[in-house]
Amino acid sequence: MIIGNVALDGSGALFDIELAGSVIVSITPSGGRGPTGEEVFDGGGGVALPGFVDSHVHLTQWAAARRRIDVGPASSAADAVALVYPYVRTAGESVVRANGFRDAQWPEEPHKDLIENALPGARVAMTSMDLHTLWLSPALLADLGIDHPTGVLRDVDGLEAVMALEAMEDPAELDRAVLDATAALAVRGVTGVVDFEFADNRSVWDRRLSAGSPAVRVDTTVWPQWLDEALGRGDRTGDVSALSDLIRRGPLKVMLDGSLNTRTACCHDRYPGVEGEDAYGLLLESRESLFELVAKASRGGIAAAIHAIGDRANGVALDAFERAGCGGRIEHAQQILPEDIARFAALGVTASVQPQHAMSDRDIAEDLWSGRRSVAYGYGSLHRSGATLLFGSDAPVSPPEPLAAVAAAVFRTDDDRPPWHLEEAVPLDASLRAASGGRGVLRVGDVADIVVLVEHPEHRSADDLAETEVRATFCAGALTHASAG
Repeated sequence: MIIGNVALDGSGALFDIELAGSVIVSITPSGGRGPTGEEVFDGGGGVALPGFVDSHVHLTQWAAARRRIDVGPASSAADAVALVYPYVRTAGESVVRANGFRDAQWPEEPHKDLIENALPGARVAMTSMDLHTLWLSPALLADLGIDHPTGVLRDVDGLEAVMALEAMEDPAELDRAVLDATAALAVRGVTGVVDFEFADNRSVWDRRLSAGSPAVRVDTTVWPQWLDEALGRGDRTGDVSALSDLIRRGPLKVMLDGSLNTRTACCHDRYPGVEGEDAYGLLLESRESLFELVAKASRGGIAAAIHAIGDRANGVALDAFERAGCGGRIEHAQQILPEDIARFAALGVTASVQPQHAMSDRDIAEDLWSGRRSVAYGYGSLHRSGATLLFGSDAPVSPPEPLAAVAAAVFRTDDDRPPWHLEEAVPLDASLRAASGGRGVLRVGDVADIVVLVEHPEHRSADDLAETEVRATFCAGALTHASAG
């Protein structure tokens, strides 16, 4: 395969990229080779860049969310119930699933009785925008054997209930939906993801491969519940599956705190209007248990990826890496003390962040985190300190649109409002690298994971950059998407 007539940067000089299997074997000026008999994809003068890697997704949840009711526009709990009402009327005994509500600024708390009063006996499950809250109707709580006073399950309790809901679905149907979702990712220029689904991900993907091959590479995370089993098998981060070269073992995922919207992200300062011991958010692991998990996984060759959003949680996560004497990843890193920013690079800890979250959370962050000493969504500060950045979407929390993430990081706005804390913007070249799993430019010997855009992003404004057309995507040398144009 030859990808012909493409630029490699913004200069406009055109090249031909020769692929052999899954590797780039040559890059030569366009027009310099005669007929070769090889298949040629004409890049049409577009720019070829390293394929995008979404470094934090929940693939099953995103695949399912594509088929669910969107309750994101709801401005109250009653609004959310009203949005699902028409669907429940025709659902019969089926479970009605909805996604995307944001209750942090609602005038009332969600409650199971609100669903029951409007829709008696209905089986309804609504998942919050940040995946940290699951709101269930009384009938569905009974089906799952859950006795809960409000029907609103947060953090680990919510994740476990989501897993129980998925156990009620047809695995073959879910597998087909996920494989279809990977094809949709390829349309967006994505060639790889890190799948943070709360599940026994190795077993799930071993089963899923019998239904077909994904259109992207998948790094499968391991959660603490399955860590001993993974270590017993000798799994190590980066190991390639014996069933497919596209599947690798990813990091250990540890949930250390909650989220901003649920006010459970663990901070040094109180949340306004919240009293009691929960006013600072929640630590879901003790310092000692976190260290033991990180050290245990590291000794077995499995890197740790710690979910930490609040500034206290980020400090505790960095302490765990320092004490264990290993690097790793912090997922989200949304609020960090100034003195902790430099520790990322010093300890070899990658900041795996989601630039679109900064845009969707800017209002609630101003409400709940304003006036604090910590830096919120400080991607620019992390970059300047020498920390390695990786970009992701946390789909379905944000849509898996890597160019939208780059635009949000570079311009710090995604609407008509002025940039939000422009000092925390990340330069375009660094943002593209973070969106491509750390790869900067295409080189001979690289894996042939490539995206071809109609134009280099440096020539485009914020809105135009996010909407840049993907002309083609190649994963492991195979063409996984080509635009009709």
